[in-house]
Amino acid sequence: MRKKWLMLTAAMMLVLSACGSSGSKDEGSKATDSANQSTTDQATNTDATGEDAATDDGTDATADDAAYKTPDLDFDLGGRVIKVVSWWDMTIGEDNPDNIQRKKNLEELEKKHNFKMEYIAIDYGEYQQKVTASLLSGQPIGDIVRLGKTYTVPTLVKQDLLTPIDEYTKNANVFNQTMTNELYTYNGRGYGFTEDQANLVQGIFYNRKLLNELGMKPLQDYVNENNWNWDTFVQVAKEANKDTNNDGKLDTWGLANNGLVEFALMSNETGLTKDDKQNLDDPKTLEALNFESKLMTEKVPRPTEGGDWTEPGQFFRQGNTLMYAGAMWEIGGIKTDMPDADIGFVPFPKGPSASTYHSFEGLLQALTIPKGVKDPDKLMYIWEKINDVDSVYDYPGQASFESNFSNEDDINNAKMVQPNLLVLDHNTFPNLKYYDFVGELNSGTSVSTVIEKYKPVFQSAIDEIYKK
Repeated sequence: MRKKWLMLTAAMMLVLSACGSSGSKDEGSKATDSANQSTTDQATNTDATGEDAATDDGTDATADDAAYKTPDLDFDLGGRVIKVVSWWDMTIGEDNPDNIQRKKNLEELEKKHNFKMEYIAIDYGEYQQKVTASLLSGQPIGDIVRLGKTYTVPTLVKQDLLTPIDEYTKNANVFNQTMTNELYTYNGRGYGFTEDQANLVQGIFYNRKLLNELGMKPLQDYVNENNWNWDTFVQVAKEANKDTNNDGKLDTWGLANNGLVEFALMSNETGLTKDDKQNLDDPKTLEALNFESKLMTEKVPRPTEGGDWTEPGQFFRQGNTLMYAGAMWEIGGIKTDMPDADIGFVPFPKGPSASTYHSFEGLLQALTIPKGVKDPDKLMYIWEKINDVDSVYDYPGQASFESNFSNEDDINNAKMVQPNLLVLDHNTFPNLKYYDFVGELNSGTSVSTVIEKYKPVFQSAIDEIYKK
């Protein structure tokens, strides 16, 4: 038996697809890795809350849910090939009961409505250029096309290159309501959709074996005590920075990441930009930047050895670094590379202005329908009917969490973080000079000086996009 429907607002989940492990990871790598995670998470999708829209006897289905379940329609598409374009092959597999039902639904729909679904994968490295060129030429590369938010909202939407689809996405058992109605919106209309209800989960991976060897307090205790915040996080990291063999040099460290700007922003419920304005003056942003500055000036993280964005993960894999801030798609590789370690997971600690624990996404993506594509209403109807399944899973991401963690606390921590996704939009603006900004902040320049220098730079970059 599956559980009753949870409150919709508590778990409107988002597809992750563009990954966002840390601010030092480049966009191509992040999106490619996230695409890989998305194919895993899609296998565990359920409804917008991960639960039924009604109890087993059907007595407490909400009026909204009943009203927005599109009735069956009759139409003939005349043998049309519907092309679905992404940077990975979205062909429905048979790897779990939900997907088996989706595939069956598709096959029945193809027969009933006389069409064929074709899935097209384009390499991520050339994806944006190819897809946007097709849209600008008026010859869309597909009927349903995956687009990254950073180059879609507002850039492509402002050019009237996409069809608004929010009137077709009201079945919350299928469509992620937050994606369409909050994140992929422009001038009050929604342009992106997804059936994926599982958010990208980010937080702190830690080495329980090392924690025990150092005789430190379990990190889960801080979470249980509601005392897992920036201060206790720094305290833990410093405690693990030890010279265990008394040779005058540190040989264990508390934190692998040399810089946590995006995590700091996320964990304090803020961002560097907000819609069409720079957000450096926001008190929450100031707190986050001061936290980042403290980490660096007090030399809390393990010092960099000049590596690329993979260096923190490599440090963690050596087994002598306690904590690593990263994304759930990394857990499989970490476990493979650290077979003798007991890997735990806790949320990234709460900032002083935060109400709860969060995850973040810097490269959000969703499906869209290009302007000029025929019968968008029928395409959305077909997508709804394919994905309107009675899921065997109790919550989004269940199969992934339970296969990667044997500790119930770790699973519960991931479940706690997953609904609370914040999207950081600074990657939308090519000339924002994010890495220059972070570089100056981490070099020891005062927060106030960095803010004053970059406020006009940020606003100018934002204006380039919003005022074209």
